Amino acid sequence: MGRSDAISAAEFHRAAGVSDWRVTATGPQAVFRAGTLSEAAALVPLIVAAAERFGILPDADVRPEGVVVRIPYRSEEGIPAAAPAFAAAVSQAAAALGLVADPSLAQSIGIYVAQHSGADVRPFFAAALAYEPLGETDAADPLRCGPQLAFNPISGDVPARGRTHIDVFVPADRAQARVDAALAAGGRLVDDSHAPAWWSLASPDNHGVDIASWTDTDG
Repeated sequence: MGRSDAISAAEFHRAAGVSDWRVTATGPQAVFRAGTLSEAAALVPLIVAAAERFGILPDADVRPEGVVVRIPYRSEEGIPAAAPAFAAAVSQAAAALGLVADPSLAQSIGIYVAQHSGADVRPFFAAALAYEPLGETDAADPLRCGPQLAFNPISGDVPARGRTHIDVFVPADRAQARVDAALAAGGRLVDDSHAPAWWSLASPDNHGVDIASWTDTDG
C-alpha cells in the first residue's frame, strides 16, 4: 500500500459514518456490545461481507459481551483509504442487529522495552514470544492477539539495566478520564508535559504506565 492509498487518523475521523470508531496504536477499532455469544456472532458474516466489498483485512474478536472489530496496520504507511467505508458499513450492520457501539471500550496495549544503547534485546523477546519483527524497532504477534512490543535505547543509562513500561492507547475523548481513574486508584503522575498526547504515570510501587491518545488525533 503506497502513501497515496493511505489516510491519517484525522482523515479517518472526518469521514461519514465512523462515529462509533476510534484509532489506537494498532489502527481503527470499534466495540459493539452484545447480550449473548449468538448475538455477537451474528455480526461476523456481515463483517466478512463488508471486508470483501471494500478490500479490507479486519480482525474480529467475538465474545459473549460483544465484538471488537479492528482494521490493523499492515504496513507503516497508514490507514487504508477504504477503511472509512468499511467502518461505516460495519456500524450500519451492527445497528441493524441491535448491537450498540461503546467507544469507551476501545483500546490497545503495548509494551515499551527500554534497553541500554549498547544492547539489542529484540531478538530475545521475539524468540521467547514467537513474535515477528515489525519495522525497525518493534515486534508483533503474527496473529495480532498479544501486545505489540517497542524497543528503544536508553542513552546514558548503566549497562545491564533495562526499564520497561506499559503503553495504553485509548480514544482521545477518554484519555483524561483514564488518567484520573489511575491516579484515584493510587497512581502517581510522573510527567504530563506531553499531554494530551500522553501522560506518564507510575503505580504505587513505581511501575510505569503511559496513557496515550495521540494515535486517535494524528495528522
